[in-house]
Amino acid sequence: MTGENAVKLAVLIDADNARPSITEGLLAEVAKYGTAHVKRAYGDWTGPNLKGWKDHLLAQSIQPVQQFAYTTGKNATDAAMVIDAMDLLYSERFDGFCLVSSDSDFTRLAARLRESGLTVYGFGERKTPQPFVAACDKFVYTENLADAHGPTPPAEAVATTTTAVPAAQLKADTALVRQLRNAVEAASDDDGWAALSAVGNIITKQRPDFDSRNYGYAKLSHLITATTLFNLERRSPGDGKPAVVYARDKRYRPDKHATSSSDKA
Repeated sequence: MTGENAVKLAVLIDADNARPSITEGLLAEVAKYGTAHVKRAYGDWTGPNLKGWKDHLLAQSIQPVQQFAYTTGKNATDAAMVIDAMDLLYSERFDGFCLVSSDSDFTRLAARLRESGLTVYGFGERKTPQPFVAACDKFVYTENLADAHGPTPPAEAVATTTTAVPAAQLKADTALVRQLRNAVEAASDDDGWAALSAVGNIITKQRPDFDSRNYGYAKLSHLITATTLFNLERRSPGDGKPAVVYARDKRYRPDKHATSSSDKA
C-alpha cells in the first residue's frame, strides 16, 4: 500500500441502530482511514422507522439492504449484516471494516474480523457497551461526528464546536494524565521527545475509544497543549513533507537520563 487512501474499507451500517444525520460526518471520518469501496445500510426499508434515511442514502451513494423483520423481538438486521461481513471477509478484497452500530451484538463480529488480520473501526453512540468498543481497533463516538457539521473552523482554532474541557479539569483527570504521560514516555527518544503520531497510536491500542474530541479538542496536539503538562515542538523533515509534531513531558530532566563524563571516569 502506498498510503492511507489505498486502504480498502467496507462500511456496514446498522440503520436500525444509527441516526441518518451522521452519514456525512461518518463518511468524512472514514476517509481519514482509507477508501470506502462498499457502503451498505441494513434495515427494514418497508417500515416507517427508517424513512428519514432516504435522502442521506441517495446523497452519499449508500446501498440499502432490505431485511424483513420476520419475528417480533428478533433483530434480523444484525444477522444479515454479519453474513454480508463474512462474505466480504472471505472475498479477501478488503483491508478493514467500519461497523456502524451501538449494539453489542456485533462484538463477536469485530473480534472475528480482527482475528483475520483486518482493521476494524467502530462507530456508535456513547451508550455503546464497552465490550463492542474494546473489540474494535478504534472506536469513534458518533456524537463527535455530529459536532463536526456546519462551517469548517479556521485552521488555528483549537477546540471543536463542543465546549473544551479547561486545563485545570484536564490536569485533575488522573487517568487521562497518566495515559498521556505513559504514551509519551513509551514513544520517546533518548532526549524525551515523542512524535505525536506514535503517541496517538499507543493510546488507541490501549483505549480504542480515545479521541481528543471527547474533551472538546479537534486534534491530539490541541488536547496535549491544553493540559500545559508538555512541551511541543514542530519539526520539518524537509523535501516538502509536512511538519511533524513532537511532545515532551515538562518533568523531563536530561541530567537524570544521561551518564555524565565524570561518572564514566
